[in-house]
Amino acid sequence: MAHAWGVSPLFAQENVTNIHHTLSAELILAAHELVARDQIELEIEPQVASVTFTLAHSLRVESVAMTHSVPHGKGNSDEIVPFKSVHPSENTAQRIVVSLPKERSRRVTLVMSYRGQINDPPREPRHLRFVTPSETAGYIGLEGVYLSGESQWYPDITGSFSTYRVTAQIPEGWTVVTSGRKEGETTGTGKTSSTWIVQNQSEAFTLVANKFVTTSREWKSPTGQQVELQTHFLPDNAGLADEYLDATAKYLDTYVRILGNYPFDKFAVVENFFASGLGLPSFTLLGGGSIKRHYIQPYALGHEIVHSWIGNSVFNRDDHGNWVEGMTTYLANYYWHEVVQDVPQALEQRRMMLNGYNLYVRPETDYAVSQFLRKHDEKDNAIGYHKAAFVFHLLRQEIGDQPFWSGLKTFVSSYRNRPADWGSIEEVFSQESGQDLRWFFEQWVEQSGAPRLSFQDAHARRVTAEGGREAWRLVVQIEQSGKPFRMKIPIRIAMKGSTEVKSIALSLSQTSVAEFVVPDQPLRVELDPNLMTFRRLTRRQLPPMLNGYVTDQQKTVALAFSDPASPLQQIVSRIADHERTESLRTTVISLKENSLPQDGSILVLAGVDQRQAVQTMAQESCGDRIALGDEGFKIDDQTYDGPKMAVLFSCHRANVPGSIITVLYGVTPGAVEKVARFLFYYGWHSYVIFQDGAVTKREVWKGSPEMKEVRIDATS
Repeated sequence: MAHAWGVSPLFAQENVTNIHHTLSAELILAAHELVARDQIELEIEPQVASVTFTLAHSLRVESVAMTHSVPHGKGNSDEIVPFKSVHPSENTAQRIVVSLPKERSRRVTLVMSYRGQINDPPREPRHLRFVTPSETAGYIGLEGVYLSGESQWYPDITGSFSTYRVTAQIPEGWTVVTSGRKEGETTGTGKTSSTWIVQNQSEAFTLVANKFVTTSREWKSPTGQQVELQTHFLPDNAGLADEYLDATAKYLDTYVRILGNYPFDKFAVVENFFASGLGLPSFTLLGGGSIKRHYIQPYALGHEIVHSWIGNSVFNRDDHGNWVEGMTTYLANYYWHEVVQDVPQALEQRRMMLNGYNLYVRPETDYAVSQFLRKHDEKDNAIGYHKAAFVFHLLRQEIGDQPFWSGLKTFVSSYRNRPADWGSIEEVFSQESGQDLRWFFEQWVEQSGAPRLSFQDAHARRVTAEGGREAWRLVVQIEQSGKPFRMKIPIRIAMKGSTEVKSIALSLSQTSVAEFVVPDQPLRVELDPNLMTFRRLTRRQLPPMLNGYVTDQQKTVALAFSDPASPLQQIVSRIADHERTESLRTTVISLKENSLPQDGSILVLAGVDQRQAVQTMAQESCGDRIALGDEGFKIDDQTYDGPKMAVLFSCHRANVPGSIITVLYGVTPGAVEKVARFLFYYGWHSYVIFQDGAVTKREVWKGSPEMKEVRIDATS
């Protein structure tokens, strides 16, 4: 994606259009070097005296020429044109300002020759969770090649959309994969040259290369569209090709029905030489570790495939809020489970969206969905991915399934190969539903926050219904603390012999009252039992989990093991290493020598030698759910025995509202060795059972729901 480097995207788009690159590039791996020539055709308004390109600061422009056609069909002549290179700062892209002759036609062809190193080796970011991608601006080397739009490896005009014809030369035995369609390939004198075409306007051209083993097959859509499915894996993972091709076909079968024809000629799953999960036009780039771990789930491969339409065919408008990740998350991570009718997993995904927002977004650091640009941390993830995804779920409930799904198809076809923003989405769905949705987008997209709802009162009295039947009139009062939201909220009414779910429309006032006539005596009411609405929940209402500990402002690690060489010690070191860049510090204590602090959340790292003390402490908060033994443990009445068994469990801390106690317990040091490295990846469940480091079971214990007993009026 093109990024602004001090040149106005508006200026670029208004005055320079219809850009086409004919680029030839040789990649010299051992020297990390690129040698390139780019013939750039563009239309420039007559009054414009110069045009500005961005290029990586490490590349040196050797010449810029302007091509003129010679009369009488005698070919072209090149005129050298002056240019200057402006380096705003170290590691920032340079600006190449090319002066244009006064006498010229509107259609201009420039030829830029340049060379230099692209050598930014991938590095792991400092993060407690291991799944973040490595960071690099671009790399050419013997380990692999990665050149994206952000690498600035070819001259680009800020904010522009271009078409491309790229010929790449690389040593024989290497394979190039790009965001284009392969037109041809030749090999000779120890080099392989391949040519790639992008006919539709695109934000950027990405090129990767390695010593791949390639597998491919044809896929045909229900409408007869043919797409080539490919895997390009390094030899170690080549045996997984069919698994990935099968999964790709399964996702395409579903999403072409929802989003229309697939926008490209191919879809390739490509192995990267560093950790990544990137959705690019016509391919996805995944780290080898992810591929080995069968990264074919809806939130993984499914998510990258949906990006083919959302983000890589319909673009996000530069310098506007990023709607792409929210829509993709809704369609892939969430809606897939509805498609396959996995009701429990769909509920689990809604819970994850709510949990992410409520744990990681404190009211004082919240911001509007429309302000999300890209993910830097868990807070951005909670707003730009989770809350934004939930906005589409709320929109679907507001306008109904038929207008929602037809609106989505209309949106994708109307904005194909064009940038869109939240305003475009509002316009299409308003038109499709025949409703004025200004209030909806203002409330959920342009304003920060979420409603805080609670039952103020619930009372009922016996009445006589039609035909003389006995019935009950139930009056429910819901209070909104903080800024009120306009919304519908489901409530579950538990009666003596049955239950019913009803909906209450909340107005823009602090209190809303609803009346229902029900057939049996109501006992209690529960707010939004299936998590169909987006709202603020207290930490006590959330399930207990490790991420509850992670997000507490006050944290303590309690060491309950004696062996200084225990793998549990690695966790302490990783936390300390991570916190060098954090302002909040975790207190570390020995359980044997200290009592637990009265406030905050606790992470207990426990071995068998201090089992009894840990059991006593855990029982206070977890009750009888957990029993730790010398050879295993019992959780939710199920016993797990053996030297390779470990458990991570969390409970709401007794008498400390909003805080968590989490325990990692291994029967032997070996049982926790693999878990210790990935501990913070298992943050979303109340307990996770491990056997030799592999997960065998994970469960969520419900938090305390918003519930009220129904008061029976004295007259009944």
